[in-house]
Amino acid sequence: MPLNYGVFSAFVLGTVGWILCTISMGIVEWRVWHVDNTTIISSGIAWVGIWKVCFISYLHVSPGYEEQFCHKFSGYDSSIPHEIYAAQGLLLIAMFMGLLGLTATIFALRNVYMGITDKTLITRFFLVGGFFYVFASLCILIPVSWNFYSVTHNQSIAFPPSYYMPSSPAVQEAGAAIPIGIVAVILLLLSGTFSLSNLTILLYEPAELPSCHI
Repeated sequence: MPLNYGVFSAFVLGTVGWILCTISMGIVEWRVWHVDNTTIISSGIAWVGIWKVCFISYLHVSPGYEEQFCHKFSGYDSSIPHEIYAAQGLLLIAMFMGLLGLTATIFALRNVYMGITDKTLITRFFLVGGFFYVFASLCILIPVSWNFYSVTHNQSIAFPPSYYMPSSPAVQEAGAAIPIGIVAVILLLLSGTFSLSNLTILLYEPAELPSCHI
């Protein structure tokens, strides 16, 4: 069974998109807060992620850091906005769905390279992988767009006193995690599209008839 470029594109785009999803989930720069009071936040800049808040401070330093204070979110902080907790859950789901999509695509490629001509088996792997990619992209799109909306509207967060954070910044902007997440959405969506469109090629590809000798 011949292998077209759509298969390779789906695998490469899905791999890069999944990697970017994990990067976006792990870094703290989702929202960048610029604050006027630099007594505690020495640099005047604080980073609000989906797992914790961090800023440069010479007054309060977290263990393991030289000049940085970080405070992790807990499930009991009712003041933390819903979009942050939604991002935690949805990005974990997206990472898992993307991994399943990669696994399905790898199995499909393996069957093609091994010369397995069972189209039903191969198309099932591409179908499953394509849906996993699309579902993963939607799981990333929701928290990324939701948090970007909060940033553009300069929404405040009533942090508890233990965070040493003001309730609202002077100015806030989108951090690196948001554009990385947007790129991950695009790549995973393209990967899913290529995987699903490849089904048409496989299903309607003329079957190779065995040669007969009389």
